[in-house]
Amino acid sequence: MTSRHLSLLLLVAAPLSTHGQASKSVYALPQESEAATRAFPAQLRSELAKLRDAALGDDYAYKQLAHLTGSVGPRPEGSPQADAAVRYVADELRKLGLEVRLEPVPVQRFVRGNDTAELVEYPGQVPGTTQKIVVTALGGNSPTPELGITAEVAVVNSFDELKSLGKEKEKVAGKIVLFNVPFDKRKAADGQAGAAYGEAVKYRGSGGVAAAEQGAVASLVRSVGGAEYRLPHTGWSTDAHIPAGAIAAEDADLIALLASQGAVRMHLTLPTHHGPDAQSYNVIADLKGSEHPEQVVIVSGHLDSWDLGTGAIDDGAGVVMAMETAELIQRLHLHPKRTIRVIAWMNEEQGATGRDFYAKDHASEVANHAAAIESDAGAEHPLGFHAKMNEAAQKQLSPVQDALRPIGANLLQLVAQSPQTDIEPLAEKGVPALGIWQTTLTYFNYHHTAADTLDKVVPAELRENAACMAVMGYALADMAEPLEK
Repeated sequence: MTSRHLSLLLLVAAPLSTHGQASKSVYALPQESEAATRAFPAQLRSELAKLRDAALGDDYAYKQLAHLTGSVGPRPEGSPQADAAVRYVADELRKLGLEVRLEPVPVQRFVRGNDTAELVEYPGQVPGTTQKIVVTALGGNSPTPELGITAEVAVVNSFDELKSLGKEKEKVAGKIVLFNVPFDKRKAADGQAGAAYGEAVKYRGSGGVAAAEQGAVASLVRSVGGAEYRLPHTGWSTDAHIPAGAIAAEDADLIALLASQGAVRMHLTLPTHHGPDAQSYNVIADLKGSEHPEQVVIVSGHLDSWDLGTGAIDDGAGVVMAMETAELIQRLHLHPKRTIRVIAWMNEEQGATGRDFYAKDHASEVANHAAAIESDAGAEHPLGFHAKMNEAAQKQLSPVQDALRPIGANLLQLVAQSPQTDIEPLAEKGVPALGIWQTTLTYFNYHHTAADTLDKVVPAELRENAACMAVMGYALADMAEPLEK
C-alpha cells in the first residue's frame, strides 16, 4: 500500500466516531482566519480574480519564451547568448515601465568540446569493431587529455559499493568508475519526481570526488532522468580534478551487462572545460509600490541554461512567468502597495552565484523583503505552491488559494527548506519563500538534456503557471497587512 493510499484511508476513517457517526467538525463551514479577512478586502479579491482570468487568456509569456529559446537559444553563463538574453529581458521590462538595472555576477564561461566515448574491448566483441556510447561532460570538472583516455570500466551501484571495491586498489585505481544508479520512475509516476531526482543526482554531484578518492582516472554517471531516449543529462559535478560525464541510461545498462561477463575497456574524450572569468548580470526590475515602495516582493526565475537544449523548461519558463506578472499588472492598471521586483537570476546552474551576490549586495535590505517567489521546475500544470513560512502566514493566504481554486492550483504546502535555489539565502534569513509546485510528470525526462526545447511547453499550462505567479505576487504586494514572518 502506498503512503498516498494510506493517507486516503486515514482521511476517510478519521471522521467516524465510535458510534459510526460522522464528526460534526468535518462538515462545519470553514472559518477564514481574522488575519486573512483583514489582509484581503473585497477589492483585492476581485483584482486577484481579474489577474487570474487575464493570465489565462494571455500569450505574452509564451511569446517571450519563444524568443528566448528560438532566437537567443541556449544560455550558458558567460556565453554571448546569456549576455543577449540579459539585454533582451532588461529591454522588455523597460518597455513595461519598470525601473531596470543590471547587477554584476562574475562567472566562468562553459566551453563544451566534442564529447565522445566508445567501448574498445568487451566480451563477445566482433573483431575490428567498437561500440559507441552516448556521453556528455558534466560541468565543474577537469577535461580529459586532448587524445582522451582509455581504461577499464568499474561498474558500481552505490557509494558503499565503491568504497568496498576500493579496499582492493586494483579494482578501482586507474579505472573509469561508472555509477549505474537508476532514476526511480515509479516514484516519479506517483508524484515524487523530486525525491527520485534527489536520490540519483547525488551521484552526479559527488561521484567524481568519490571516484577520485579511490584512484579512478574518470567518473561517469548514469543519466539522471525519467525517459530513456538515449539522451544523456548534463549538470554540475563537484570538482574532483578528474574528468566527469554522464552516459545514456541504455548505455549504462549495456556496460553493466558486459562487465558482468568480463572486462570492459572504454576510450573517453571529454574536452569540455571552463574558460576564463567573465562578467554577467542579474536582471533586476522594480514595479514600485504605491504606499510602501521600500517593501519588496520578488517574482523570479533563472535565465542561464545548459547548452544541450535551449533552456525552455529550465528555466526560461520561470523567467517569462515573472515577466508576465509585471505585464499583467501594468495592463490592468493595478497599483500594488509594495514593490514587485522581477528578477532573472544568473548562474543558477553552475554555482548559484547570482543569488549569492544578490544576498550580499542587498544584505542591509533583507528585512524589507516581504516575500520571494521562484519557479524552477518547468511549466507543467501547477498544483499550487511549496512555501517556507510559518503557519500564521499560511492561514493569511487562504484568499489566494480561493482565487486559484478554479484552475486546480490552490495547494499551499509548508516545507522545511527553501523551495527553490535562488531564493534560498533569503529564506534562510526568514523571508517567506514560495516555489510554484508543478506536477513534474515529464520534467525530468527532458531536464538538462538536448530535448529541453520549446515544444515541451504546453501554452495553456504556461498560462496557468503565469496566473499562479501573478496572483500570488500581486497578493503579497497588495495585502492590507504584510505576510507574517
